[in-house]
Amino acid sequence: MIDHLGIQVADVDVSARFYLEVFAPIGMREAMRFPTAGGTFVGLAGPDGQPTFWLGPPNGAEAREVHVAFRAPDRAAIDAVHEAAVKAGVEVLHAPREWPEYHPGYYGVFLRDPDGHNVEAVHHGH
Repeated sequence: MIDHLGIQVADVDVSARFYLEVFAPIGMREAMRFPTAGGTFVGLAGPDGQPTFWLGPPNGAEAREVHVAFRAPDRAAIDAVHEAAVKAGVEVLHAPREWPEYHPGYYGVFLRDPDGHNVEAVHHGH
C-alpha cells in the first residue's frame, strides 16, 4: 500500500548507520544517497532493492514521533534485529513477542531510533 516513506532526522549519517546496522537481519541496505542544497538524503531498501524508506535533514524546528514497521521474513529475523539492537546499545521499547491483540501470529520488536522514533520489525506469520 505504501510506495515510500520519508522522515526527517537530526543527523542523516547517524540515522543511516543505525538503520543499516540494526535492520540488516531483514535485508535493509542503502540503495541511494544524494546531496542537495538542504542536506543529504539517503534511500534505504529491503531485499528488493527499491528505496522505500528515506532519511532526510530537518526542515523545521518541530519534531514528532513517527512509527515505522519493517516487514521481516520470519521470527528468527525479528530476534536477530533485537540482538543487533541490544548489541548496538539501542533502547528496546518492547522485546520480541507475539502481539495477539493485533492478530494471531503478529510477532514484533519495537525500538527507539536516534531521533526518538518508534521503529518496529514485524512478521505476520504463525
